[in-house]
Amino acid sequence: MTRRLLLALLLIAATALHAQKKLPKNKAAVAESVEKHKSDLIKISDDIWANAEIAFEEYESSKLLSDYAEANGFTVERGVADMATAFVATYGSGKPVIGILGEFDALPGISQKALPTKEPLEEGAGGHGCGHNMFGTASLGAAVAIKEMIEAGKIKGTVKFFGTPSEEKYFGKIWMVREGLWDDVDVNISWHPSANTEADVQSSLALVDFMVEFTGQAAHASADPWNGRSASDALELYTTGINYYREHVKPTVRMHYHIQDGGQVVNVVPDYSRIWVRIRDTKRAGLMPVYEHAMKMAEGAAIMANVDYKISLISGIYEVLVNRAGGEIMQQNLELLGPITYTPEEIAFGKTIQEQTGKPQVGFDSEIRPLKETEEHPGGGSTDVGDVSWNVANINLSVTVAPKDTPWHSWAVVACGGMSIGHKGMIYASKAMAMTMVDLFEDPKLVEKVKAEYKERKGDEVYKANIPDGPPPTPENRNQ
Repeated sequence: MTRRLLLALLLIAATALHAQKKLPKNKAAVAESVEKHKSDLIKISDDIWANAEIAFEEYESSKLLSDYAEANGFTVERGVADMATAFVATYGSGKPVIGILGEFDALPGISQKALPTKEPLEEGAGGHGCGHNMFGTASLGAAVAIKEMIEAGKIKGTVKFFGTPSEEKYFGKIWMVREGLWDDVDVNISWHPSANTEADVQSSLALVDFMVEFTGQAAHASADPWNGRSASDALELYTTGINYYREHVKPTVRMHYHIQDGGQVVNVVPDYSRIWVRIRDTKRAGLMPVYEHAMKMAEGAAIMANVDYKISLISGIYEVLVNRAGGEIMQQNLELLGPITYTPEEIAFGKTIQEQTGKPQVGFDSEIRPLKETEEHPGGGSTDVGDVSWNVANINLSVTVAPKDTPWHSWAVVACGGMSIGHKGMIYASKAMAMTMVDLFEDPKLVEKVKAEYKERKGDEVYKANIPDGPPPTPENRNQ
């Protein structure tokens, strides 16, 4: 070992020890609890990572988390909101009631080994390209730490862990919100794996998902095409309309589509076609007029192709309602913890991923910077945490689990989530959230401050879940 490397390692150890000494008693206790459960949490995360179960099919992943909650003294209600993999784990009694979110669904088709070069674990299988194996596990670790504090009589109140399925496709939290599962919660905590660490005070994009189906008349494509009415023609006309429409929407709008059925064979005029459409904007208020016009265009395409059409709402989510008061509490705890540090081997792993994905080889970004200003129109993705945040005050966190500029929803995030880089971020997130919950349990004034900002930002807006009537589209419900 070189003298320079030895000094660097000693400095890292001293910095970590110094940060730990600064923690107030109850915060030190929850951090120690997370460390005590660390090997269990890593095993749960790795098992969820290996299972890589996709939307509404997270049976083993949900069981791993709910069983661990139950084994640690929580009362667990499984199968909530008519979803087999959704659950709520509760411990304690009385106020405040602090909730924490856990996700655990994977993305299809991005299976990857825990290696810094692209190599599927199982060809064509799913992978945790958004880090949800760490998301649910870290949140449960924080909930367990708080449970132990309540059990020891150090704090009073109730902690609830929400196991929320299908964030990547159907947005399971919407049905849980509709069921009223957050009605008694004072403040909710959430986090997300990221390529940086920050108390997240930025919003997300609202979106709506809908299906358009065209139905015409089949015919022989050569012998008598005049007897056919092509559903595929309608689909092509519709996508053309969407693509021309892109020029005439605000820069904050995003439109995507996935053609799911454009016909089966070349010598048949297709009598059926189907397309999944997604429209986003930074505000739900801006999204809805675009959505309404896109539905009108479906009718226009059907008229031009002389076919019938059907539009079905799949689901729609709100943008995240930011809470800066909560962000300030989280920020103070990040500053107490300090940045995540990495070994030379982990840095080399991260730089190889950056090389493989065409990014500058700069390693990791876990620096704790000052709390950012909230942007009016942020970029980025969407999350059903938005619907939760319009029903209860919500505090968000992002934590580094992958090297800087890593492409998200990709094999590269899967690789990091199955080894020590992801483990470090997960344990860090668990401590930061537990420490923030300690603040809320200890100080009723902080709870009221966070709730007051939530009420002010929500204003007169009346939340309305943007989902069809009836149960969520789980495999069990679809097969009934």
